[in-house]
Amino acid sequence: MATLMDDGRPIFIQIAERIEDDIIQGGLAEEEQVLSTNQVAAFYSINPATAAKGVNLLVDEGILYKKRGIGMFVAEGARGKLVEKRKEQFYEQYIVTMVKEAEKLGITGDQLTEMIRRGAEQS
Repeated sequence: MATLMDDGRPIFIQIAERIEDDIIQGGLAEEEQVLSTNQVAAFYSINPATAAKGVNLLVDEGILYKKRGIGMFVAEGARGKLVEKRKEQFYEQYIVTMVKEAEKLGITGDQLTEMIRRGAEQS
């Protein structure tokens, strides 16, 4: 049994993000079948309705699609869509926040760029 993070976010969102991560990292390829909602529910020891809600979120976004009587599959172009979605989230969550904080502290654009370069070299 796997566990989900207990970070206050709804479980169905965490399920969707786990599947997204598998697609982005290459663990699930385009046109590959994904676990059924019952398998996801059993794997994480959660209610099947909660698992279905997470999976259906990805269906609504065009990341997964249903083949009637067969199961769920990763849609063509899903990885690209997810990478773009995550880049936009990264920009909003980290870059915009960082720039606003830098402005408050009087850090110039050049100084901020140098800080980012220095941070990248350390990793």
